[in-house]
Amino acid sequence: MTTPSPSVTLSPGTTEGPYNPGVAVNNPADISVIVIYFLVVLAVGVWAMVSTNRGTVGGFFLAGRSMVWWPIGASLFASNIGSGHFVGLAGNGAAGGIATGGFEWNALVIVIILGWIFVPIYIKAGVVTMPEYLKKRFGGDRIRMYLSVLSLFMYIFTKISADMFSGAIFIREALGLNIYVAVVILLAITALYTVTGGLAAVIYTDTLQTIIMVVGSFILMGFSFNEIGGYNALEEKYMNAITTKTTDPLFNISEKCYTPRADSFHLFRDPINGDLPWPALIFGLSVLAIWYWCTDQVIVQRCLSAKNMSHVKAGCILCGYLKLLPMYLMVFPGMVSRVLYTDVIGCVVPSVCKQYCDTEVGCSNIAYPRLVVKLMPQGLRGLMLSVMLASLMSSLTSIFNSASTLFTMDLYTKIRPHAKERELMLAGRVFILVLIGISIAWIPIVQTAQSGQLFDYIQSITSYLGPPIAAIFLLGIFIKRVNEQGAFWGLIIGLLIGLSRMITEFVYGTGNCVKPSNCPWIICGIHYLYFALILFGATCIIVLGVSLITKPIDDVHLYRLCWSLRNRKEERIDLDAGNSSNNDNDSEAEDDEESEPREVGMCRKAYNWFCGFEDKGPKLSKEEQEAIQQKLTDTSEDPLWRNVVNINAIILLSVCVFFWAFYA
Repeated sequence: MTTPSPSVTLSPGTTEGPYNPGVAVNNPADISVIVIYFLVVLAVGVWAMVSTNRGTVGGFFLAGRSMVWWPIGASLFASNIGSGHFVGLAGNGAAGGIATGGFEWNALVIVIILGWIFVPIYIKAGVVTMPEYLKKRFGGDRIRMYLSVLSLFMYIFTKISADMFSGAIFIREALGLNIYVAVVILLAITALYTVTGGLAAVIYTDTLQTIIMVVGSFILMGFSFNEIGGYNALEEKYMNAITTKTTDPLFNISEKCYTPRADSFHLFRDPINGDLPWPALIFGLSVLAIWYWCTDQVIVQRCLSAKNMSHVKAGCILCGYLKLLPMYLMVFPGMVSRVLYTDVIGCVVPSVCKQYCDTEVGCSNIAYPRLVVKLMPQGLRGLMLSVMLASLMSSLTSIFNSASTLFTMDLYTKIRPHAKERELMLAGRVFILVLIGISIAWIPIVQTAQSGQLFDYIQSITSYLGPPIAAIFLLGIFIKRVNEQGAFWGLIIGLLIGLSRMITEFVYGTGNCVKPSNCPWIICGIHYLYFALILFGATCIIVLGVSLITKPIDDVHLYRLCWSLRNRKEERIDLDAGNSSNNDNDSEAEDDEESEPREVGMCRKAYNWFCGFEDKGPKLSKEEQEAIQQKLTDTSEDPLWRNVVNINAIILLSVCVFFWAFYA
């Protein structure tokens, strides 16, 4: 038996149209909680602005490399868990069961690889951005430019637009606002402290957001399981959560389209016919996870801000433990939502779905927002809205900061090679506004892709564009024979293969169970995670093949850039050393010209403080600069703490194996 769903409220005089839930958060208790939340977040952001160094590129983009482990771990988690996870994981759980939780648990292994293998190489290389590492490793500018541009496009396609869309879904359910009005309000608040505060403000506010997210989500999980009668009751009732509205004069709807899957409570599913085949979930997903966790600017930038390697590793371990939670905080509540509101969340008739959630492909995306609005009492409902806003804002601020870093350090410096530090920081902030505009325009695509299941949309786009990047970083770090020509042609051919699948899928549409897509099987019939594995393998073959028939890079250019040469002490000669020396001299000359003191008015002083453009201190000597650089590239660890984090890493991996085996 299932709980009957609430009736649908339609606009007066219409038989079909967008579902309008009215204003659910309209009482003093909820509004007070939300106001207090925003005041606390702004207070933390202002404190971080005032107490940290934002006046230099290193201070603004890397928090002066002074962060300790617990804000790093919290920020890694908060940057990853956006509102897209609350909406997407719960939606996928409602539609297909627990297998989507495997996306989260896969990260427990990959964050160890990040902290123990990738970050030490990045720190020894002395880089701020991931494209900067590729430039040092391979030389030339074309790979660095390619990765910068592609990363920015992927932020738009998979992160910013998806997070804004999911946050707006929640606000529409809670406040009855138009989806675009909700987006604009969210962005205005989010952009303010990202544009002004830099990475330190983002990391400290992320830490606060993580606490709010976890506490609020645990409360909702408790209400959900209490309402349904516990986990055993969920297993029984979910399998019977079948909508009563299954007929449509326009379509012949198959029973499998509205019946819960028989393997809903299994992580490992059929390798050929499963919606998430187990080989794809383990191996294909690992390729995407290496791209995301080990090479993506948003994630790696947090690790590069740590004061030493032990703090990096401890932060990764904390993030790994936090990644155990989404299965319980998001996936299971999404399944509960289908049981409680079966006709709405499990709707299958396109015209009925249009009434409930303003999209014809399904309403699983409103599973989590519906729980919050219908199940939580006053005050706690406001807390959960704050949780959703926290997850949205923490994810967006992280992306905005990292995207502006990529644009400023890797693209703008090519357009303006002699730009001063202040100009670079302004350019990064203006670029955030441009990014927001493009992302809003992409939201209609997100609404209809991958049968309306947001999390599948995010992972599928990643599968088409991410594997070549993962291949280049892995081969570049572990195989010193790989050169620039091999890496470049691997990236280009890999991109063309991925785009052929992505563009074809958008042209034909992904379809759903009721209205299948006409996309040819040879292109769209292969599961996107299998496709990621094939694309990764093809890229590796191309990179190695081209590299072996072209000239290798001498070791003197690769010291501390490859795993086999990571501990070499000799001075590294950059591949493009001859090309950059002139620019460095020119910029030094310009700095000398501007070193003369000038009178600054009150308005200008206020503007400089707001943006973090503090007056420069005395010019450092060459020896002092070398000492600072040596500190920034130091990966040494205290033996005691090295052993502590290593033991904790082994414990985390053991926990990971247990959870996978228990739910397999």
